[in-house]
Amino acid sequence: MLLCQNITKSYDTFDVLKGVNLNVNKGDFLGIMGPSGSGKTTLLNLIATIDQPTSGAIVINNKKPHTFSSELLAHFRRRELGMVFQDFNLVPTLTIEENILLPLTLDGVKLKEMRMKLHAIAKELGIKEILKKRISEVSGGQAQRAAIARAVIHKPKLLLADEPTGNLDSKSSKDVMRLLKEMNEVHGITIILVTHDAKDASYCNNVAFMRDGQLDDIMPNTTNQKQFYQNIIQKLSALEGSTDEF
Repeated sequence: MLLCQNITKSYDTFDVLKGVNLNVNKGDFLGIMGPSGSGKTTLLNLIATIDQPTSGAIVINNKKPHTFSSELLAHFRRRELGMVFQDFNLVPTLTIEENILLPLTLDGVKLKEMRMKLHAIAKELGIKEILKKRISEVSGGQAQRAAIARAVIHKPKLLLADEPTGNLDSKSSKDVMRLLKEMNEVHGITIILVTHDAKDASYCNNVAFMRDGQLDDIMPNTTNQKQFYQNIIQKLSALEGSTDEF
């Protein structure tokens, strides 16, 4: 599904990523963790095609999107990628319904098909009652559910989530992570999650740890969630000698 081959990213003389190699299989739920400045968000932005690598290759679903023209790249993002962000990135002047339908509207999907897909995803995520509201009229948890709905309504091959619970309370955070886990297990969507929160990471199948622009280790989830959480905490502690930065 995703192959990163010797990825580097430099700004002037500063190397943010230093030869990252990463292979993510179809249907995986991968967490990426690391202290501030480790390069995790930079790597996610490169995978999302928001930025270009300095060197190396990124292959998504057997395609190299960084070699595409701007038009083809925009089409690729709309069809194959879904993105969820910490600050929701919803359009405040649009209703929840209009925000969710935005990817389908841009792709010229027929109204009847859009309505069917909207009804299905809104019911699944429990947001039918807020579809006519605007962002200012809903809670953070509801807004993030809407953002997830928008990200998956076109059934992307790869869903990228950057600190999706960063602005949420503990209950809403748990609800969002359960939703992402469901998207992965029930719908088979491959997910990459950047997070500093070990609880969020414990929902993943594997967690990649980054340090100083390099991939330090990948920890598979071979036990129950509670034990996996403890294993993640121990790994973070071993990386820095302290979990304060996380």
